[in-house]
Amino acid sequence: MRSLSIVLLVATAACGGDDGQFEGTKTYEFGPYTIEPSQEINGDCVQISLDNEEYANFNVVELTTGVGFHHSNWFYVPDATDTNPLAEAFPGPDGTFNCDERGFDQAIAAIKGGVFFAQSTQTPHEIQKFPTGVAVRVPPHSKLVAQIHLLNPSDARLTLNPNIKVTYIKDEDMTTRLAGMAFDNQALGLPPNMSSKFTVFDCDIATAHKNATATTGTARLPDFKIYYALAHYHELGTGLTVEALKDNGEVATVYSTATRVGDTLGGPLNPLFDFTGYTKLRFSCNFYNPRSNVVGYGVGDQEMCTFLAFTDSQYNFGGGILQQDQPGSPVMVGNTMTYSNMCAPVFTGDADRG
Repeated sequence: MRSLSIVLLVATAACGGDDGQFEGTKTYEFGPYTIEPSQEINGDCVQISLDNEEYANFNVVELTTGVGFHHSNWFYVPDATDTNPLAEAFPGPDGTFNCDERGFDQAIAAIKGGVFFAQSTQTPHEIQKFPTGVAVRVPPHSKLVAQIHLLNPSDARLTLNPNIKVTYIKDEDMTTRLAGMAFDNQALGLPPNMSSKFTVFDCDIATAHKNATATTGTARLPDFKIYYALAHYHELGTGLTVEALKDNGEVATVYSTATRVGDTLGGPLNPLFDFTGYTKLRFSCNFYNPRSNVVGYGVGDQEMCTFLAFTDSQYNFGGGILQQDQPGSPVMVGNTMTYSNMCAPVFTGDADRG
């Protein structure tokens, strides 16, 4: 069983200037976790309060976990305040908790706050670093919430003491502010003993962007750039591709990976992808299932197909297929069974809720 001892420590280096802004590096320790041989723990989340009275602009995130920490996706969401205790998302104390007991949902977290960091599956140490002056601006009174998945494949007990280290920059040092983008395909059903591909098409970024900008002035088409992207799938995943589409049928690849779990599945885009002139997103995940049974969406021995990114839009974007459903009608293409589902309406949220 997981150790019941839960400790949350914060180590600070040159953090918090005279004007109250976060600056420098701050290390948040969480856990510890004890995982017995062959034990798997899923369904748990972690909460870390940032205690930021002012905006906190993060430029670098470094996660150190260790073997057995299978994966985690991190979001920032509103914390409670003395004057507004009901503002808190997924209310409760810091530490490890059961995700379902607080109603945690990645799509809700993305719209209430934004994407903070995503760990590549089975990568024990990973750094997410933006260019100099580029940062995500986290509003005052925020906290981090992450869904975690622990898996001990060994014959020995593992004890993990993970930490997440964040480097903050001051407002005057920030030249570009980023927002999050999160898309998920929960309509998975990997057929046994073969390759398969699952595509979500027609994610209507243009309509979502026009609706969002119409509330603050004149509705306009997308005009942002994508700076950083990350794929998330499990051990049966063989790759993910994200494409941008124009109304005239032109298609461009935003990001793709053909790496397996254990490798870093994300990083900065060089060159940046300019979404100006494009209206829709399409993303696909490829898998090979050597098992004799169908594999669906989920943790444990199931699969996922998730795309996370950071853009210089003032809005967070989210969408895809956000509830578990049957994949579309199968079509055999070469030796790969392919499935397609239309994207649900794309939602947006102001990246600066303050």
